[in-house]
Amino acid sequence: MHIRQTKLLDIVNRKQKVSVTDLAEALNVSEVTIRKDLTALEQKGLLHREHGYAVMSASNKALHQLSFNYERKRRIAVRAAESVKNGETVMLSSGACCTLLAEELTIHKNDVTIITNSAFLAAFIRKYPKTHVILLGGDYQNDAQVLVGPLVRACASQFSADKIFVSPDGFGEQGSMSANLMRAEAIRAMAESADKIILLAEAATLERKSLVQEFPLDKIDCIYTDERPHCSTLKQLEQHGVQIEVAPPRVPKDSQGVITLAKARHHHK
Repeated sequence: MHIRQTKLLDIVNRKQKVSVTDLAEALNVSEVTIRKDLTALEQKGLLHREHGYAVMSASNKALHQLSFNYERKRRIAVRAAESVKNGETVMLSSGACCTLLAEELTIHKNDVTIITNSAFLAAFIRKYPKTHVILLGGDYQNDAQVLVGPLVRACASQFSADKIFVSPDGFGEQGSMSANLMRAEAIRAMAESADKIILLAEAATLERKSLVQEFPLDKIDCIYTDERPHCSTLKQLEQHGVQIEVAPPRVPKDSQGVITLAKARHHHK
């Protein structure tokens, strides 16, 4: 996705409904360019268009979470994808970062098998020809579009994965946290069949508590995030041997999509 499109998405996220004219003025491009960007974003399901406006899809909670801070989540997903080798089997939880990671793997990796309890994630990447997804069975939670309950445990126990990637809802002194008890139980059950537990979380998530614990710190192998955590959180993670990987920011591009030397030098200062 062009960095202009991520800026466009951020504007629509903040205002909920924005005219094509206002977007063109804010991003200093033509309305024709904006309409092309909106078409691309609408095809991804990140927003929808109506009578000269771009509008956020508030009715779909999973899509709304995906579009919020999209660029940060994308950077985390791209960085995490580097840890997956061709031919590996990985488990993915629900959540925006995991959904974008699934997209990265299906586009840029070969023969990767994705096991998930997220119906939203499975549907999001269905259009890619190399997709190989195993969707675990269970009780369906409509709001988050995930499967939970004892059937998830029974299904997950039949597989063996190299890694499980988890998008937590929060983080505390005891470890990662979820906003839903049944989803936390499902993810813990899936993790029993994985060799490593890896979190994908924005730095803000690491400073926010949630309802129920998912994994204690000593069970977490690595965290991919977009910014270095605050000192207190960083100290806790280091004490428990948790590896921290910070996704680098994207280098700005000019209107033709070419990285300019001056901008690249400024970025690396």
